[in-house]
Amino acid sequence: MFPDVGLPELFTLAILAVLLFGPDRLPEIIQSAAEFVRKVRAISDGAKEEIRTELGPEFKDFEFEDLHPKAFVRKHLLDGDGAGLDLGLDDIRNALDPRRELAEVADAVREAADRTEPRASAPAVTLEKTAQHPEKAARRPEGAAFDPDAT
Repeated sequence: MFPDVGLPELFTLAILAVLLFGPDRLPEIIQSAAEFVRKVRAISDGAKEEIRTELGPEFKDFEFEDLHPKAFVRKHLLDGDGAGLDLGLDDIRNALDPRRELAEVADAVREAADRTEPRASAPAVTLEKTAQHPEKAARRPEGAAFDPDAT
């Protein structure tokens, strides 16, 4: 019912129950909780049987667990064993996985970078606008703020 609940969680719940209800009231609370679970299961089983009888004799072997999508696929597509039909999901995953293509592009860029020689006469790049366009800097009043992102 709860597959992720392990021994440490159960131990923690037991200690919490003893602290909340005390050792005197704990047995009767456990009995009332067990009785409640039994009643809920009986109501659920009764509802399932009523639905089966209302559906008719052709649905006598109908199981509600078959309505779960995984169980439906396993029963109708995979012949009940889970291994009969290869849906090609691995091929689709591999085709949509960008890691291989990105690795190929990165390798090509590295090879191209290794083959190119650095230019000796490459112009120096500065971040100041006055070094690139001195005539425009002369028109701007001194102390005026320059925002390179605004241009």
